[in-house]
Amino acid sequence: MRPIDLAREHGLSAQAIRNYDDAGVLPPTDRSNAGYRRYTPVHAQALRTFLVLRGGHGHQRATEIMRATNQGDTESAYRLIDSAHVTLLAERGTRTEVAATLGTLSTMAPALVHGPALTVGELARRLGVHPATLRTWEEHGILHPERERATGYREYGPECVRDAEIARQLRRGGYRLSQVAQFLDSLREAGGADSLAAFLESWQDRLTTRSRNLLAGAAQLDAYLTMLDQT
Repeated sequence: MRPIDLAREHGLSAQAIRNYDDAGVLPPTDRSNAGYRRYTPVHAQALRTFLVLRGGHGHQRATEIMRATNQGDTESAYRLIDSAHVTLLAERGTRTEVAATLGTLSTMAPALVHGPALTVGELARRLGVHPATLRTWEEHGILHPERERATGYREYGPECVRDAEIARQLRRGGYRLSQVAQFLDSLREAGGADSLAAFLESWQDRLTTRSRNLLAGAAQLDAYLTMLDQT
């Protein structure tokens, strides 16, 4: 088969196939006497595998998996796949913890609204973190405390406490500060309880989609490994 023959199945260009070949996504390719690349059904399956793996792992990681497989280093390929599942499992746990935190805070909201705002020290003790951590979160746009007019001291109202609780869970889940800030920005934009529920449901849908993509990628990779064993 020619590059264009592999490309047509997926709506790609012949140049894209050559690029994937050069990147190591495809196994070693024979060339004709005229120097043209010649592909086989094994190459076609390698391309299918890569494109499906990309949906669950992303382009770079899928490339690394295919490159390791084509080099006969299946141990490295398996490690890359395993790490993706570990990361996904951790994110599932984080989503569950964030949902629980939102549920707890929603029941506490009336008491917080009518009570005094928390100081840096009080919020730090509540979360079990150092006060400096809260200041770092503020620097990264995670928290937006008010300032007491007379003293300039930080005051953490109900929304700030909620954000801090969620930030703690996300940081425990391995999220970077920039990711936590982006997450909370999205959460603030969501608004009320109904919107928050939709936000959590959307997050769950993304996790489910990635799980399915990982499973589909594993199935294609298994078929590819079977073909390699047979040849």
